[in-house]
Amino acid sequence: MTPNPSGDCSPLSKEIPAGNKFIRFISLLFTFTKIPGVRRIILVLAVLLTLSACSWTTGVFEKNQDFKDHDWPASVTPDLSFDITDTNSLYNLYIVIRHTDAYHFNNIYVRATVKEPGVSQGRSGDYDLQLATNAKGWIGTAMDDIYDARILIQSATKFKKAGTYQIRLEQLMREDPLKNVLSAGFRVERTP
Repeated sequence: MTPNPSGDCSPLSKEIPAGNKFIRFISLLFTFTKIPGVRRIILVLAVLLTLSACSWTTGVFEKNQDFKDHDWPASVTPDLSFDITDTNSLYNLYIVIRHTDAYHFNNIYVRATVKEPGVSQGRSGDYDLQLATNAKGWIGTAMDDIYDARILIQSATKFKKAGTYQIRLEQLMREDPLKNVLSAGFRVERTP
């Protein structure tokens, strides 16, 4: 035993070989878990530590525009912008539609026009977005009678330039205004 500063030898001042330090730590941990509430704290810390070690896919950007009176007129075109700084990563691109259970169709036709940084002319694409199927009903997450559909339009996309991109969404349905649509938006998500 190594004497402590007061000159007496106590069990706490005993030197522990390196291989036994872990065993000593575990035995002390089990001793402390006998104290009420400590087990829960240790369990919560262990879960948090485990979750923090996980690799999560994070949404880099999502922006939605709400529509007045839950109607999307063809004249209203949400203009959204987002920044890309990492041109080495791959991204998934989604159009986000939030609608009620009273929406009249199984799909929605949307035109998306994207402008790259430093380019005056954008590129457009028309999309037939499936919002429901006969077998499963509405697609997307539901809260009461509201459905939020994130529909993948392009996977594993690599942006060529860093900077601010702009996107414009237009609804191309025959019904104008398009009833029971609460919002439309765009999501850019880094792939794992």
